[in-house]
Amino acid sequence: MSGSSIMEANSFSGAFAEGMDEDVQQLVERRQKVMGGAYRLFYREPVHLVRGRGARLWDAAGREYIDMYNNVASLGHCHPAVIEAVTAQMSQLNTHTRYLHETVVDYTERLLETFPAAIDRAMYMCTGSEANDLAIRVAQQYTGARGIIVTSEAYHGTSALTSGASPALGSGQPLAPEVRAVPAPDTYREGADAGARFARDVRAAAADLAAHGHGTAALLIDSILSSDGVLPGPRGMLGAAAAEVRAAGGIVIADEVQPGFGRTGDTFWGFERHALDPEIVTLGKPMGNGMPVSGLVARGDVLAAFSDDLPYFNTFGGNPVSMAAASAVLRVLQEERLMEHSARIGGQLLESLSTLADRHELVGDVRGAGLFIGFELVEDRTTKAPARTAALQVIEELRRRGVLTSVAGPYGNVLKLRPPLAFQESDIAPVVAALDDSLRVVEH
Repeated sequence: MSGSSIMEANSFSGAFAEGMDEDVQQLVERRQKVMGGAYRLFYREPVHLVRGRGARLWDAAGREYIDMYNNVASLGHCHPAVIEAVTAQMSQLNTHTRYLHETVVDYTERLLETFPAAIDRAMYMCTGSEANDLAIRVAQQYTGARGIIVTSEAYHGTSALTSGASPALGSGQPLAPEVRAVPAPDTYREGADAGARFARDVRAAAADLAAHGHGTAALLIDSILSSDGVLPGPRGMLGAAAAEVRAAGGIVIADEVQPGFGRTGDTFWGFERHALDPEIVTLGKPMGNGMPVSGLVARGDVLAAFSDDLPYFNTFGGNPVSMAAASAVLRVLQEERLMEHSARIGGQLLESLSTLADRHELVGDVRGAGLFIGFELVEDRTTKAPARTAALQVIEELRRRGVLTSVAGPYGNVLKLRPPLAFQESDIAPVVAALDDSLRVVEH
């Protein structure tokens, strides 16, 4: 995975093993012996977590941390409503999806109500990789083309199809011949032209796919551009690119694993901020607060081009226990108005973080939507040269101060601040103080 922007940045290498806690070192050695070399751990000294609640985590030594990274436990770690729903259903029945069960149908009806009316069908899997894999297959079947366009640091999964459309996995994982990667629109470095430039590059990618006999099946895009460095951009920024894809005969697949379910604050789905009007939307484990459940929702006519000819069976995709978790998550999101919470608390967090730019020259840009914020560090504010080394040092200093997060973007210099939605106003001050202290240490 040479050069992987999401696997290698902030990863344990063993170079700092000397002086590491003996119990942690032994567990690392045992893990490496039986689990192989493909896995990556965070931090120079890996964190051994044993308990979580809300936006807090505790390690084996009893040290408490604020989790600023984990959107998988979207409501918060060990949320009581999810625990209750899963426990109750597990005590009754868990089986595959070739039997009738009310929970999956009830949930699907409620889920589809959150989408535009044209999105009227749903299918279920266990992981986001499976959802994106199926989405690519559906798009190719519907359009008759093969080509997929993604952003240049995108991550969409680990299957054969999705890893070939995930440039963030690095040079050790080459793109598939029918995939083209386009630099994401970055308004910090490009200004107001970012969206138009992105659309022009998408048009050029579609033309290249056509020239090579692939045609264009879809633009597969995460609307918060998370792996590209958290690039929310202005509303509507991605609309022109979507138009270019459709002009080339393709469709839009919105990968909502990270920006979906109210996280971006002002809309329930991230694609709604950007006039994408997708034909297919994919969902991942945040829909079940970390339970193994994912989904694909689509326009009926698009999905029919696949499902009328090809049956699809995912043994435990949409099983009753996972759907009980998903149902609890959706209910809590709506009843507790967590989208509005994300907008309000995220706005306050963004404002507080932005004040750090007045005190630290390392801070180049602070941007975000709801509880999804990118905090970019630069060596020089004029040249905007990325401060990768400093960002990794800041991550380590934050860990020492009880705040967990990681980095994103092509240069590994953007702190990805994406806490569970249980993050509260009272959590803002300790996070900002820890970041303030960490920046001061690194700068001096």
